[in-house]
Amino acid sequence: MAPGWPATLVDGDVRLRPLHRRDQNAWMLLRATNAAWLEPWDATSPVPQEGPRPSFSSFVRILAGQARAGTSLPFAVDYRGNLVGQLTVSSITYGSLRSASIGYWVSQHVAGKGIIPTAVALATDHCFTELRLHRIEINIRPENTPSLRVVGKLGLRDEGLRERFLHIGDEWCDHRTFAITTEEVPDGLLARWKASRSGV
Repeated sequence: MAPGWPATLVDGDVRLRPLHRRDQNAWMLLRATNAAWLEPWDATSPVPQEGPRPSFSSFVRILAGQARAGTSLPFAVDYRGNLVGQLTVSSITYGSLRSASIGYWVSQHVAGKGIIPTAVALATDHCFTELRLHRIEINIRPENTPSLRVVGKLGLRDEGLRERFLHIGDEWCDHRTFAITTEEVPDGLLARWKASRSGV
């Protein structure tokens, strides 16, 4: 298996774990009920898809294959034992770069509870310790206020605007890049996040 996978990461009520086929009903319901909340930020392909969309089982199988290949860590996000979202570490690169990107979504009914900042901190620390990566980045549309609050809470550096960075809907959209390196969090990002919440 690839370094750092499979993995289950836990802090309090938040748990990251591999996505399974048995998550289908809960995952599909979350995506359906949160369509208006999530679709403005979902990356799309500029190339029209031919044939039917892949089934959920195929989706999970593709993610599992990427995890085994070491190019991605596809986590389900649980809160108090229930599936509430997804976090994926992607574009994992070793060599002289040792970097990756993190993307995520969470159900609107639990947004603002600190779930995604905790999940991002857990995943970042896992990448820094188990995968021995050096840098993590998160790319966010400037209009995505809830997601901007996540990186703000975690204290990630704003590295500026990437013009026409990702295809969303029918257009290429600008994104702001936020990043963190191991030197900035010698005790871990989760420890810094907890300290900021407690006012330490």
